[in-house]
Amino acid sequence: MPKKRIYTISNRLLSAIALIAVSVNATAQQNIKISELLFNPPTGGADYVELYNDSDTPVPLGTVRLAQWRGDSIAKLYELDSTYTIAAKDYCVVTTDAQFVKDSYDVHFPAKIVQVKSMPTYANTSGTVIVCMADSTIVDRLDYTSSMHSRLLKDAKGVALERRSFESATQEAGNWFSAASTAGYGTPTYANSQSREFLFEENNFAFEPDVFSPDNDGYNDLLNITYNLATEDLSANVYITDRNGRIVRHLLRGGTLGSHGIVVWDGTDDDGQRCRQGRYALTIEAFDTSGKRQTIRSTVTLVSNN
Repeated sequence: MPKKRIYTISNRLLSAIALIAVSVNATAQQNIKISELLFNPPTGGADYVELYNDSDTPVPLGTVRLAQWRGDSIAKLYELDSTYTIAAKDYCVVTTDAQFVKDSYDVHFPAKIVQVKSMPTYANTSGTVIVCMADSTIVDRLDYTSSMHSRLLKDAKGVALERRSFESATQEAGNWFSAASTAGYGTPTYANSQSREFLFEENNFAFEPDVFSPDNDGYNDLLNITYNLATEDLSANVYITDRNGRIVRHLLRGGTLGSHGIVVWDGTDDDGQRCRQGRYALTIEAFDTSGKRQTIRSTVTLVSNN
């Protein structure tokens, strides 16, 4: 009898452990995030999606799916490699042509490229990337457009779109930018060239760097305006003026601010032209639903290296 009782308890323990493991894996799957996207490859090339495991637990890639999005729903699920596991805080690149990715970009970790027979089609102008679980529960989503690339690029073909921060929302437009030219316009399998994890200032806006050079070389290409607010119902006008007080760029016009996020200036004016080197004033007019307003101003320097 004692042996039988111990055996029964052991089964219960095993069942409990199994349930905990399933729960942990499901939680980890929810932290798989889209990190980089090549949606307009050169002729003869292939798209790729880089995923990042933003959890402390390895995630079997076979538990994750890419989905084709049509209209406003999932049209088809694509299974991924069931033998591959994304390590904690690590990257994985999914593509139909691993050799193309290796030949076209500076791939630091070739073993992190997973080749699949088929994957969703990503249009060259705009589309949606969906990462989900086997039961179609959406884990991450990116609605991209070609306009998210640097406006200084003459041709975005072959240029990957990189996520800048895993702390900021995937759908935040300011959280994406073209891969730097110095990184070969793509960084599959390792940290993004335009990556920047921001430290937010409580109830305030932070501006950095004070001096930036928008030449897409991967170093201080963008002016970053980050914020962390106590309320989520603020709207704002954000604009740039030159030394004569003329508005050269509207970054936000009555745009809604979340509790935290990023607004960026790439050094171009409202017509998409590069602004001249010099000092510029940044103005933020924030207001709440009751009409209360607060104005914040700062100055930055744009340096031209061309």
